[in-house]
Parts: sequence; C-alpha cells; structure tokens
Amino acid sequence: MSQQDNPMRLTFRCPKELDGLIPAPVPAAQALPAWFKEMPAAAFSALAAGDDNTVKRCPPFIDAMTSGFLIPLVCDVRVENGELTWDNELPPGGAVDFMRSPLGLHDPGQVTGTPLFDADRYLIKFHNLWTIEAPDGYAILFTHPVNRFDLPFTTLTGLVDSDRYHDAWIHFPAHWNDPNFSGVLPRGTPIAQCFPIKRGDWTARIAVLTAEEEQRAHDLTNTILRERGVYRRQFRA
Repeated sequence: MSQQDNPMRLTFRCPKELDGLIPAPVPAAQALPAWFKEMPAAAFSALAAGDDNTVKRCPPFIDAMTSGFLIPLVCDVRVENGELTWDNELPPGGAVDFMRSPLGLHDPGQVTGTPLFDADRYLIKFHNLWTIEAPDGYAILFTHPVNRFDLPFTTLTGLVDSDRYHDAWIHFPAHWNDPNFSGVLPRGTPIAQCFPIKRGDWTARIAVLTAEEEQRAHDLTNTILRERGVYRRQFRA
C-alpha cells in the first residue's frame, strides 16, 4: 500500500547511514512521561472538602498528550552554566547531506518584535533527521510536546504542508526557558509533537441558542454535575 493509499499514515524517513543509530519518532501514546504515570488519579481538594479527580482522569488532557507523534532528541545533551554540549559521533552523509549535531542556534534578531526577543540570548534549534510525508490534503502541525511543562524549553509551533514538502528536513526552533537549568536532556527526550491536519476552507457561523439547544445545554450541564465520567462514557471518540 502506498503513502497516498492510506490517508491515516505519516511516513518518517532517515538517511541509510543513520538507520538504527538515531531514535525513531513514536506514537505519543507510547511515550507518556514518568510524572504522568506516577501521579494519583485523585487528590484531596480543600474546595471540595474531600478527594477530587486530577487531570489524570481528564480525557481532553490525556487525549491531547497521546495524539499524534513525538520527535525525539537524537542524543544526550548536557547543559551546564548556560553551555550545551554533546558527545555523539554520527557518520557523514552519503548521497544526501544532513546535520550531525543535535542542535544549532537562531540569532535573536529573527524574533525581533516578539515576546521571545532577548538581545543577549539565542534561540536554540533542535535538528530533526527525519523527513516526514503526509497523505494528499494533509498538513502537519508541529508544536511543543503537549502539557510537557517539565521540559526546560518551549518548542515554537509551525504548520507545514508535508504532503508537498517532504523531501527535506524540518527543524524545530525552541526558547530555552530556564537559564539556571543544569543537567542532561536524555536521548529520546521529545522535542516536538506532530499532528496531521486535513486542509479545508473552514468558515464560522455565529448564532444564539434555540429553545431546544438551551434545553439540551441545561440537561447536559445538570447531568455532568450529578455524575462522573459523562464525557468519557457518552462523547469521547
């Protein structure tokens, strides 16, 4: 089956010299962070005067984290006193050249006029060594790994028409949030999450609720107040 025969497939390709040497993209559902797995499903709430659900039982929170694919960091990166270093020997390119370092830099002038601008700080750029092809009619939204507030950086968001642009690399600019961070970003750390999006000419219709819609909203709101898990049981796809 070809790429275009399956509208639900992204194809990730790497140069043959890197086959088996760099970590592959993974479905986000297979790479939930340790803190999420270890957190309780319920915790004491002073407002509720008893235990209440945590976000571990919130389907929209979970579904956003487990949708799409995660692009991994190609090797360990050590951070100390604002310096980023790595020890990773990749072979040189053959028929196609590629970046051999896990990251590069963006001059701060490139974000002049944005809240990210700081004349004394560069933006980092994570190098991605996988080309990514989407089916006809689909773009890919690349963004920071969803709800990963534990990471010391924030990946910038971009939308790429990857059904057309799929024969070259897509790298990921990121803002380093914690200048005091010291430690190691391990190989495989998610540097971006990608979501296929079907292109289309969306429009918006603005309206007021009809009497029937008001009644449905009233009934559903009351049901949610009385029962737990209404969204999960009745609406979650």
